[in-house]
Amino acid sequence: MKTKLDIQIRFADVDMLRHVNNVNLQHYYDLAKNYHFSQIIGLRPGYTSKSIITAATNSSYFKQTRVDDDIYVETQIEKVGHKSITLFQRIIARPTGEVKSESRSVMVTYDFEHQTSIPIPDDWREKFEASIEKL
Repeated sequence: MKTKLDIQIRFADVDMLRHVNNVNLQHYYDLAKNYHFSQIIGLRPGYTSKSIITAATNSSYFKQTRVDDDIYVETQIEKVGHKSITLFQRIIARPTGEVKSESRSVMVTYDFEHQTSIPIPDDWREKFEASIEKL
């Protein structure tokens, strides 16, 4: 299952080069991660004893994103491991379908009370695995 989150680009997201700064593109990815997890397992942002945190992120930037671009972030789970999942995300221009950027993140299930990673809970695992699109 792919989720799509529309992004409203704010004037403050643009830097002196008149494009959306890469730091803000990462914020868009984070917003879309939260949305994806809310749709798949009902997880909402905020403190819970168990949650999902980012362990690693690798992003590539192909085209500049400008303040007047109509964009969305597409998110999907690629792989489910024992304690982690791999997410694949793309920032896409709605009118053309042009991919502006893409990112892969390793996300880890985490117990905040004990400050340690934990195995993916079974009910989450089932939903994560069911959401992976078969080719």
